[in-house]
Amino acid sequence: MSTMKVLVADDDPNVREIIRLYFEKQQIELIAATDGREALEMMEKEQPDVVILDVMMPQLDGFEACREIRKKWDTPIIMLTAKDEEFDRVLGLELGADDYVTKPFSPREIVARIRAIMRRLQPKPKVEDEAVLRTFVFEQLTIDLDKREVIVAGEKVSFRPKEFDLLVQLVKSPGSVWSREQLLEQVWGFDYFGDVRTIDVHIKKIRQRLDKLPYDCIQTVWGIGYKFGVDN
Repeated sequence: MSTMKVLVADDDPNVREIIRLYFEKQQIELIAATDGREALEMMEKEQPDVVILDVMMPQLDGFEACREIRKKWDTPIIMLTAKDEEFDRVLGLELGADDYVTKPFSPREIVARIRAIMRRLQPKPKVEDEAVLRTFVFEQLTIDLDKREVIVAGEKVSFRPKEFDLLVQLVKSPGSVWSREQLLEQVWGFDYFGDVRTIDVHIKKIRQRLDKLPYDCIQTVWGIGYKFGVDN
């Protein structure tokens, strides 16, 4: 089994050293960068399995680095922030981050979140009941589970992995209302550490990708969560 490679971008040498020492014990290879620009250079050279970005960095901050990484790579990103403000967390998720950790943190928590992300990326075994229906067809919308393709108004639209999984979870039960907590458990798993607002961010992205449909199929149920409101 190959060693996991994690890129950590943080301008604080103490943070990098704490993470390095713990990574050594866990047999995780550390690729260190001191700012956002260096992190982008490391992405090209090292092709890491996971990226950890501090929000406050010189040259290029964590938000901008996250934005640039998402233009070329789908590598999981964890944001480090010294602030416990909802704005920072939601902005990071909007830009494509997969999770966040608020400083001060324990290196054990960092590794736990890395492993949780990697588990979520593993393909899930097919359930026998789901094998019967592998393609969902609605008005101007086709979702192919095997190809992981979404056709909107005759055009193929790209979805990030969790966006696709969340859409499928809703599509499987048209009309059923799902709370944010239920969707987190079904799509991200019970070991997800993040904020339930993750669901809101992903729903917003899904709606943007489906905006060519002549109807709004992802409906908000105020005070509860979301539902797929189209019958096939």
